[in-house]
Amino acid sequence: MNWTDPAAIGYPALFGGVLLGSIIPIVPTGAVVGAAAAVATTTDHLSLPLVIVLATLGAYLGDVVTFGIPRLGSEAAFRWISRRQPAERLEKAREQFTRRGWQLIVVGRLVPAGRIPVLLAAAALGYPWRRLLPAALVACVLWATAYALLGIVSGGIFDSPLVATLLATVLVLLVTVLLNLIARWRRKAKEKTGDRV
Repeated sequence: MNWTDPAAIGYPALFGGVLLGSIIPIVPTGAVVGAAAAVATTTDHLSLPLVIVLATLGAYLGDVVTFGIPRLGSEAAFRWISRRQPAERLEKAREQFTRRGWQLIVVGRLVPAGRIPVLLAAAALGYPWRRLLPAALVACVLWATAYALLGIVSGGIFDSPLVATLLATVLVLLVTVLLNLIARWRRKAKEKTGDRV
C-alpha cells in the first residue's frame, strides 16, 4: 500500500471514522462524510461514489452493532429500560415500533442524537432483525447522501480542498444545531399541547 497516496489514508479514515462514530458517538460522523465529499469534489484523490458507499457501509455496520448488542441480551435490556419507564409507556412504544418501525429507524438516523435511543429502544422491545436490517440500510444510504451533498456544496463553492473541507464541516455542524433546535422546539410544543389535553 502506498501511504503517500491520499486515497490510501482517506478511504480507511472515512470508513473507520464513520464506523467508530456510529458505535461510540465520539466522532462527528456527518462532518467526516462532508469533508470526504468536499475532498472528492475538489481533487482526484477520492471518488465521490466510493465516499458515499463507504460512509453507508460504516454507518450500517455501526447501526447493526448498536442494535445487536442489546438485542442479543434483549431480556436484560428490556428489564433495564422497564425499571425507568411506566408499563403503559413501554406498551405504547412497542405499538409504535410495530406500526411505524421503518419510519422511526430512518428518522432516528437522520435526526441528530436520535439514532442511538431509537436503536436501543428497538432492540430492547424485540424489534425483529428482518425489519431492522433493510430499514437501517435505507436510513444509512439517505444519511450518507445527505451529508455528502453538504460536502459537494462546499466543494462547488471553493476549489481549495482545505477551504471546502472546513466549509463542509461548518455546514454539517450548523445543520446539526438547527435540527437539534427544531427537535427541541417540537418536543416543547408537544408537551404544551399534552398539558392542555
